Amino acid sequence: MTQEQFSKYSFLLDRTAKRVKQYAQRKFKLEDFDITVDQWLIMKNLSENELLSQSELAQMVFKDQPTLTRIIDILTKKGYVERVPHPLDRRSFHLVLTSEGTSKVQELKPKIASIREKAWENLGETDFEEFKRILNTIYNNLE
Repeated sequence: MTQEQFSKYSFLLDRTAKRVKQYAQRKFKLEDFDITVDQWLIMKNLSENELLSQSELAQMVFKDQPTLTRIIDILTKKGYVERVPHPLDRRSFHLVLTSEGTSKVQELKPKIASIREKAWENLGETDFEEFKRILNTIYNNLE
């Protein structure tokens, strides 16, 4: 494959990822979810994992520390997330969803599932399997 072909495919991948995120963000705003797509990603991961450190969460959601800190600060002000002192390290905190945060995640899960389904319209099972295989190959190539 030529460098030009690689460039075209990389562009398509980037363009599609941006379109998906923009579409989701528009829906989040139109339906007044009170959070952004990035905030949802943080809350969803906290709902699925107990007592994460900020560095563990940053790795899971592919965010740098300053960006994650800003998002956590916003979610804390909204009452959805709290920092709990680490029992063994006074300098460290665990991040947890508050009861309001847990309720928000449960409220939004079906709505967000329907937003995601829009991107997958007109794709069959074979398409999904091939897409998953390709994305996993790209991901694993970069380890």
